[in-house]
Amino acid sequence: MSSQEAEFLVACELHDPVRLRAVLEGGFAADARLGGRSALEALLETYTRSERLPDCVRLLLARGARFAEPALQHVLLDDAEGLRASLGADSVRRLRVELPSAFTPLRGASLLHVAAEYGHAAAARALLELGADPDARAGLDAHGLGGQTPLFHVVNSHANRSLPVLRLLLAAGARVDLRVDGLTWGEGQDWETTLFDLSPLSYAQFGLLPQMHRDERGVDEVVRLLLAAGGRSVPPLRNVPNRYLRPRA
Repeated sequence: MSSQEAEFLVACELHDPVRLRAVLEGGFAADARLGGRSALEALLETYTRSERLPDCVRLLLARGARFAEPALQHVLLDDAEGLRASLGADSVRRLRVELPSAFTPLRGASLLHVAAEYGHAAAARALLELGADPDARAGLDAHGLGGQTPLFHVVNSHANRSLPVLRLLLAAGARVDLRVDGLTWGEGQDWETTLFDLSPLSYAQFGLLPQMHRDERGVDEVVRLLLAAGGRSVPPLRNVPNRYLRPRA
């Protein structure tokens, strides 16, 4: 890997538009391939989730990068008006895309799955208004794992970034009791973890695994929301964060 490619990936991982602009102005091509990925895919596959992602996407698009599915541009820019102007109810429900993902897989995913994965609330709201199915199923892998709904992408998000989208999906009637045979989280990454017999609630609780780097308080908040949305009792969860896991003096 060249030093320029390494600097590009660091800028992507940090979602740092200033650093990314400097790399592009230094000659890095926005249509370059990195390990079989396009520059846009490399950006989207990073661990970070932040409000700076649209700025980074915008920089690559301005220099000639393109999505295979044009509607993805509006989703990943969190551009509600662009979605409303370019899509109808039929295309919103029909479109399926493939994107690399550091966390929950985006294989045969709807645009709403993508908005959920990146915590883009404006795009998610527009898609729901346009008729997106809150319970749309993603595709399956070769082992029959997958088939998750957008709700799975928001219950275990980095720094609970997707909490606003979680609330939107619940308000739209997303079912909390749907089950999938399994998911491979972080497919192809060092933190890859395959989990079986999942509901949104159980998937949320897997955020307590150390490789997921989720905060116990965030997991607790999501679990409580899902229990309430499912009409279930919400018991007092007194030991959050867990006393046993706290550093001892």
